[in-house]
Amino acid sequence: MMGGHHAASGAAAWVALASTAPLTLGVHPVSNVGVITGAIVCAGAALLPDADHHSGTIAHSLPPVSEHMTRAIGAISGGHRNGTHSILGVVVFTAIAWLAGTWTVQTEAFGEIGVGAGIMTILLAAFALKALKLTRNGKFGPWVSSVTLAVLIALLAPEEWNWMPFAVALGCIVHILGDVLTTGGCPLLWPIEIKSPRWVRRNRFLGSIWKSGGGFALPILGDAGSVREWIVMTPVSIYAVFGVGWALLTQMGFDTQGTLDALTGALR
Repeated sequence: MMGGHHAASGAAAWVALASTAPLTLGVHPVSNVGVITGAIVCAGAALLPDADHHSGTIAHSLPPVSEHMTRAIGAISGGHRNGTHSILGVVVFTAIAWLAGTWTVQTEAFGEIGVGAGIMTILLAAFALKALKLTRNGKFGPWVSSVTLAVLIALLAPEEWNWMPFAVALGCIVHILGDVLTTGGCPLLWPIEIKSPRWVRRNRFLGSIWKSGGGFALPILGDAGSVREWIVMTPVSIYAVFGVGWALLTQMGFDTQGTLDALTGALR
């Protein structure tokens, strides 16, 4: 799946589970500010599994830190679409997010500051901005954009860092599911490699699901960037924008529910 679609699916998943707006589940409800800031973080987290690709889009999102980071992660995880695209990868990224949340500094002026969560937010914001093409290439531009966004998140939602591990886990899971729905698939059980037997590889249908190298796929969307992917992800992206927009307007004091009820009544 394309990077922009990964980011959009992460934001949409956050809206679906964390918002209480119409057409959402509200499984992990947060404030309107939490919906907005969490959507940004989850969009970035939905790109974390691709941190194993040293020449990918997000590798250039926050130079030179992101470049060195992706090279290191790629070496540890066995290269692109290996360890970071597995169940173990989700667990590790979530654990890192949890540990980052425990790194705080007490100050007289601002109270307790979540240093670890702030640093992680800078990185995830950079991933999201890069994938969504909201920042330009360069040495300083991405840093300014990402740090500014992280500071705004810290100021707007200082008490809501507890959702960081959940947002990271959700983003990673959504990314892997997205890749499983393409022909590439994912090695979900890495480092356990259960290679498909010959009779499976000989069957075109079964071979597309259980890969010879042990990966799994349910290639409903076809190849990454296919027309089918665009058809599915366009409404998903619209849903993410709707959820964030709803939270933003509600936070600004607009009677969003009243307006929706009035529109619904006028259409009846």
